[in-house]
Amino acid sequence: MANTYTQIRIHIIFSTKNRKPLILDVHREEIERYMTGIVGALNQKLLAIYCMPDHAHLLVGLKPDISVSEFVQKLKANSSKFINQKEWMHYDFAWQKGFGAFSYSKSQTKQVVDYILNQKEHHKKKSFKEEYHDFLERFEVDYDPKYMLG
Repeated sequence: MANTYTQIRIHIIFSTKNRKPLILDVHREEIERYMTGIVGALNQKLLAIYCMPDHAHLLVGLKPDISVSEFVQKLKANSSKFINQKEWMHYDFAWQKGFGAFSYSKSQTKQVVDYILNQKEHHKKKSFKEEYHDFLERFEVDYDPKYMLG
């Protein structure tokens, strides 16, 4: 799209199916590297990533040539396929349906990157459910608790 200039930063959060702690620390970095490759293959810019045992956080600079939903669908489908091909589990790995996506300004980038990269410390004080609920409340997102990721 010639003459199209944007600055769109989206913090994306999604969980493992049934929020089970399936991402072992021994595999975390390899999963993150693979997901980084997917983001690049989709011609988007990864600013931060961290996978907890039961969920993932990414801050992505998105171009307007792909919707957030299409981006997340491709990221989840391709990373699930990768994890399953590795045969790290005795059953099929899958991500939970749905995701959270929250926009930030350029001036907030460092704060969000630091937040994502410090997930391990953050979750010593707060569960994923509490964290996700806080995001929905802070961003004033209407939601049905029975469909909440956390």
